[in-house]
Amino acid sequence: MELGLKGKVAIITGATQGIGHASALKLASEGASVVICARGQSGLDATASAIRATGGSVHTVSADVSKAADCKRIVDEAVRTFGGIDILVNNAGTSATGEFEKATDDIWQADFDLKLFAAIRLIRDAIPHMKQRGAGRIVNVTNIGAKQPGARTMPTTVTRAAGLAMTKALSKEYAPHGILVNAICIGLIRAGQHETKAAQRGVDVETMYEEMGSNVPLGRVGRAEEAANVITFLASDAASFVTGSSINLDGGASAVF
Repeated sequence: MELGLKGKVAIITGATQGIGHASALKLASEGASVVICARGQSGLDATASAIRATGGSVHTVSADVSKAADCKRIVDEAVRTFGGIDILVNNAGTSATGEFEKATDDIWQADFDLKLFAAIRLIRDAIPHMKQRGAGRIVNVTNIGAKQPGARTMPTTVTRAAGLAMTKALSKEYAPHGILVNAICIGLIRAGQHETKAAQRGVDVETMYEEMGSNVPLGRVGRAEEAANVITFLASDAASFVTGSSINLDGGASAVF
């Protein structure tokens, strides 16, 4: 299937590992020029090398998306390097969860800055450039807890739920401009944070993934490439009538559509 991504310009945040890394590779393989962002330059260089090895076009921006100035710089560099913006994938974030009474104001603020305000600022800066193109795609990466929060899951489930509300509202506001806004809600996916936890516990990571997957209807933990496939679809011409939607990528784990 021709996805219509050749010549498009995409920004992907949190692009040095996991879903962001896989999404950057996938979008580049479909012909998009990608601007990849993260705080660590070494990780950016590794991802950029992987993209260039397959003939892809990439520009790196070392930035902290929790800072307004860095969000603007990411957008400015994308426009300066590739001439515009067609796609924005808001992927940066961590899973900060714990007991409500132990979550300080600083913890709450940091989570809002990293997940919600980063998306707000990047979208706000990117929208004018998408309007100039007459179209655009925004994909907000959230998690299934945004729809079905559990105990001891704050602040993440709250900031992610806010991201879903923003996705729906923006999809209606910018539909007349041809800008489609969607979300992908992630379940259990293989990621660096799980590998770190396994190392801390002194257990084999594959054994841990097997245990985690036992609670998923499909019987396994998902792969970052599977998330990247859905993100790339939402960013493409193949999803030209999809906006204001949130897709669960969780192997059937969530009880909520």
